[in-house]
Amino acid sequence: MKSMGEAGVVLYDCEHKTPPDEGEGYPYLAIPNIQGGRIDLSEVRRISGARIDEWNRRVVPTESDIVFTRRGRVGDSAPIPKDLKCSIGQNLVILRSEGGEVDQKYLRWALRGPAFAAEIQRMLNVGAVFDSLNCADIPKMRIPVPPLPEQRAIAEVLGALDDKIESNQRIVQKVIELSTALFDVWRSTVSDWTTTTFGDFGAVFGGATPKTGNPNYWHGPHCWLTPTDATHLDSIYLFSSARTITDAGLASASTELHPPGTILMTSRATIGAFAVNQVPCAPNQGFIAVRPVHEDQRWFLFHEMSRRVPEMLDRANGTTFPEISRGSFKSMELLVPVNNSAYRSLDAAVSPLHMRAAQAVSETSLLAATRDTLLPSLLSGRLRPPGAAELLEVS
Repeated sequence: MKSMGEAGVVLYDCEHKTPPDEGEGYPYLAIPNIQGGRIDLSEVRRISGARIDEWNRRVVPTESDIVFTRRGRVGDSAPIPKDLKCSIGQNLVILRSEGGEVDQKYLRWALRGPAFAAEIQRMLNVGAVFDSLNCADIPKMRIPVPPLPEQRAIAEVLGALDDKIESNQRIVQKVIELSTALFDVWRSTVSDWTTTTFGDFGAVFGGATPKTGNPNYWHGPHCWLTPTDATHLDSIYLFSSARTITDAGLASASTELHPPGTILMTSRATIGAFAVNQVPCAPNQGFIAVRPVHEDQRWFLFHEMSRRVPEMLDRANGTTFPEISRGSFKSMELLVPVNNSAYRSLDAAVSPLHMRAAQAVSETSLLAATRDTLLPSLLSGRLRPPGAAELLEVS
């Protein structure tokens, strides 16, 4: 273990203020943009090309620089992607290896290991509102520094897993975009429609919560969903839940164990977050659950519900938080094809895509678990990366 400063890792901070969001231009990275070891640009502020050089006068972020959060969610980090011209905001710093003892790609993983997590706790300033790290203290924090060839081998193993995870995430994103586009094209080709309601077209259910004080109801074999399970999904394909219930818990509450393929939509506070369960699950009262009468109507229902969310928001009411009731949802009019072959046509086009995306999500979960299991063992030296011994002999 060496302190980052001793090993040649240099810290660069930024302007300690926030520029106005100019709507277009280059990304201005803030704490919410550092997610899961990567930079998320989905809701990023923008700074114009005319101002970015001025804003970057302390440091120009370059490829593989590590963006590190020092306040709030202390210790999150992510590398700057290739070809991303950006600026970093207050409460973020750049960590860059300049001394030759630490490989920059290895640094990414060293900052995510348990030893560094302990260093964060050692240096952390606990505040009434936000925890934080002083810029002067970060270079004093220690990381494992094995020989450079071993560092590179560790980074190669973990990076390969992470690259596959990122590839799968792109697949899932493209599937959602493509299936939505195919649904829109399909709707334009259907000529004969009739009017019904969501309640008459599908089976609509609510949810419930077993008594939280009864330990016999909890930690069982059945997934039990809260809206947080849906809003925290990276996609619509749900394989697990944060909490589980027992048979007794399921029997005690007015909720059902829904089979895979049920369309689950959050109906209060956050309205319109979707999950399509891949395992049986029971939702709490924050969901509307919809089962199609016929299997080939599932993706018609899902895409139709998705595009009707603005209307559901208009129907929502509530004194504490907005909510669309099950009755209000069931009464919403729904245009449906007269000819059942239309559903089969849509299902044949989009069902294989959703199946592939769900497989990618499942694989990603396994890859992430493998990466997170390997990480501490590789950093501690308990496990040697493939090829490390040969590399050390060559060096």
